[in-house]
Amino acid sequence: MTSVSNGGDPRHRRRLETRIKDDLRRVHAQLGLLNRQVGARLRIKDADLECLDLIAAHGPIAPKELAGRAGIHPATLTGILDRLETAGWIVRERAADDRRSVAVRTRPERLAEIYGQFAGMNDAMDELCAEYSPAELELLAGFLERVGRAGQMATAALAR
Repeated sequence: MTSVSNGGDPRHRRRLETRIKDDLRRVHAQLGLLNRQVGARLRIKDADLECLDLIAAHGPIAPKELAGRAGIHPATLTGILDRLETAGWIVRERAADDRRSVAVRTRPERLAEIYGQFAGMNDAMDELCAEYSPAELELLAGFLERVGRAGQMATAALAR
């Protein structure tokens, strides 16, 4: 893609790109506030809720892989997993073929509590998405996927 498609005004394009970046920062901040509210209602710390979300998305998962995905030191992760296990959100299981290997998984019966807290946001997103055509949703989904990959690459570069 060129910086100016279809002969458009380059200044207008830069303003739009800046607006997108600014809006993504605002969305990030707002979702952080939402997560803190949910965490407070469920008595789960921010980092714990983030790890719980990663476990739900990628579990069962080895603690080492979870630490990498969360960008958390393994010793810090141990404390998070201890709190989540004590509160009944997760289970640590030993692998049948390697007793030294541990996998972490969520307790599905508890996840409904979290989903209930996000119901208002999910309903709002359903209403918002209903305003877009399937083609527009494909474009938005692709854009957000690429934003996520760009974030992963930027994070990896900073971690080096």
